[in-house]
Amino acid sequence: MALLKLLHYPDERLRTIARPIAVVDDRIRQIVKDMTETMYAAPGIGLAATQVNIHERLILVDTSEDQSDLRVLINPEIVGQGEDLKVFQEGCLSVPGIFDDVERPDQIRVRALNEKGETLEFDADGLLSVCIQHEIDHLNGKVFVDYLSRLKQGRIKTKMIKAKESGAFELDGEFARRHDRAAEKI
Repeated sequence: MALLKLLHYPDERLRTIARPIAVVDDRIRQIVKDMTETMYAAPGIGLAATQVNIHERLILVDTSEDQSDLRVLINPEIVGQGEDLKVFQEGCLSVPGIFDDVERPDQIRVRALNEKGETLEFDADGLLSVCIQHEIDHLNGKVFVDYLSRLKQGRIKTKMIKAKESGAFELDGEFARRHDRAAEKI
């Protein structure tokens, strides 16, 4: 397995619309392994292939406290949603250090393939629902800051550009390792 390079907002590659995966094969399963290592090392609870510059419809989510509930969703689609909206504070591995409120449907019904190529269909609510919607947005070229006001978007973009220029993070897995070392010092 390998840590993959994370793209950071406002990188235009995050705007790429991912293409469907035609065949779930060993190549896809290796990408799943690498993305899993990358997501957990970051640390994160969700990761879309788009965020690691792979523009195929693949997301991972694990909202458990102990990283014991990994869900691999290939070609995920939301096939139904409840009427109730809920506000959650969201963050993103592609927008490190930024958190803000986003309103989304609280309940969704999801259809996807797993890493074996089997069809899954399930209901999700709460944090799992938010995480899946957030990651599917990435596959559609959308970042959570797109839900915020233009003023906030501009401030976040400026902050991210300055952070990149100052070397606060890199566009590769080394960021995760440095982040972990910095957290240990606190």
